[in-house]
Amino acid sequence: MLDLTNTIIIIIGIIIITVAAIICAAVYVRKNISQAKISQAEEKSKHIMDEASKEVESLKKESVLEAKEEVHRLRTDFEKESRDRRNEIQRLERRLIQREELLDKKGDMLEKRDENLNKKQLEIQSLEEQIQNLYQKQREELERLSGLTSEDAKQLLLDEIRKEIKHDAAILIKEVETKAKEEADKRAREVITCAIQRCAADHVAETTVHVVALPNDEMKGRIIGREGRNIRTLETLTGIDLIIDDTPEAVILSGFDPIRREVARIALEKLIVDGRIHPARIEEMVEKAKKEVENHIKEEGEQATFETGIHGLHSELIRLLGRLKYRTSYGQNVLKHSIEVSYLAGLMASELGLDVAVAKRAGLLHDIGKAVDHEVEGPHALIGADLAKKYHESSIIVNAIGAHHGDVEFQSLEAILVQAADAISAARPGARRETLEAYIKRLEKLEEIANLYEGVEKSFAIQAGREVRILVKPDEVDDAGATELARNIVKKIESELEYPGQIKVNVIRETRSIEYAK
Repeated sequence: MLDLTNTIIIIIGIIIITVAAIICAAVYVRKNISQAKISQAEEKSKHIMDEASKEVESLKKESVLEAKEEVHRLRTDFEKESRDRRNEIQRLERRLIQREELLDKKGDMLEKRDENLNKKQLEIQSLEEQIQNLYQKQREELERLSGLTSEDAKQLLLDEIRKEIKHDAAILIKEVETKAKEEADKRAREVITCAIQRCAADHVAETTVHVVALPNDEMKGRIIGREGRNIRTLETLTGIDLIIDDTPEAVILSGFDPIRREVARIALEKLIVDGRIHPARIEEMVEKAKKEVENHIKEEGEQATFETGIHGLHSELIRLLGRLKYRTSYGQNVLKHSIEVSYLAGLMASELGLDVAVAKRAGLLHDIGKAVDHEVEGPHALIGADLAKKYHESSIIVNAIGAHHGDVEFQSLEAILVQAADAISAARPGARRETLEAYIKRLEKLEEIANLYEGVEKSFAIQAGREVRILVKPDEVDDAGATELARNIVKKIESELEYPGQIKVNVIRETRSIEYAK
């Protein structure tokens, strides 16, 4: 047993010694290999360093050579450019020298020319003095022979020229008017006729009274009241006169303000139905009537815009349109007239290819100033234009309203159509009527204006003031003068008279040759 253990120990020892020997051998071999690799690496690196040094030297030499070549090239280019610039400078110097020489020559020539001009100017001044002296002598001689001064002769010549120009201008005006009428009358007649035929309008008449029916004559006493208190209260609150006379079962309301008259009518009818007539009740009914009339005014304005198809009007303009329901002009209801003008202007604008909406809108609003012309001073056309501008209507609408009676210049064709439509509506048969006194005054004024002009022998206002015929003296007024006279009279009538429609001025020049057989 002991021997086996010793044997094992010996074997283990041998194995350990063998392993140690192997390890030492391996370490030695690896060390030799490492040293060999290091030696090889050192040799390789040394070789690389040598080659790098050689390459660096080579690159350095090449760079130096390239730098020398570049410097040489740049120097050559600089020398060439400097040479070119010197040549250019020399060329420019030569041109400047030549130009200076040329300018010197021109300067000498100009000096010589100035001397010649000065000599000629002196000669001309001398000749002018001689001519002036001759002219003065001739003028004095002519004045001596003619017996007229130069101013008198000049005035005589100007008068003759003025007469000739006036005569030629009258002839030219007549020719232009004739030609324009031939071309325009037919077209204008067609447009206006078509518009009138397509527009149906009512015939209206002015009234200043209302008759209120009573259930019996006893109601008259109740309306008058004790000591006339009721009738005085009603007249004071409404501003309308109540006429109670022998007319059976009727009371007459008289007043020029149609709105007040309507308020009085409605209030009186309500009082008659209610039966309680005393000052407090009258005041209450008048207030109710005012509100009712105001509502009716608004409804009439809205109805007018609906009939004409116009939208977007300011509420205040609609209310003012409704007030025109109770306004008349020469017996024509202004609201109906405005609607008619809107239709006519729209129809003519359609025929002529213009803006129908603008024409109708301006036509409806053209007399809007008449709704407040009793409260605001000035022509109703300008008042209406200010109202339209205040309530944000377009400048074309404002101008058409202001220009429809010629107070301002036209700025659009639609404005001219509004004026034409206004004249058509006013001039159609039955549209308007005027009082006898105003009618007679207008006829007398027409004849008075015609008689103001020289050469007029007689004048006659005929056709109910629609025409004035003027007989002129044939030895004082020729044919061209008759044309000019007619134009002057027309302008004066337009500037001084107010009238519905238009007035025809007919100047008649008659020449008679009379001989007697003996």
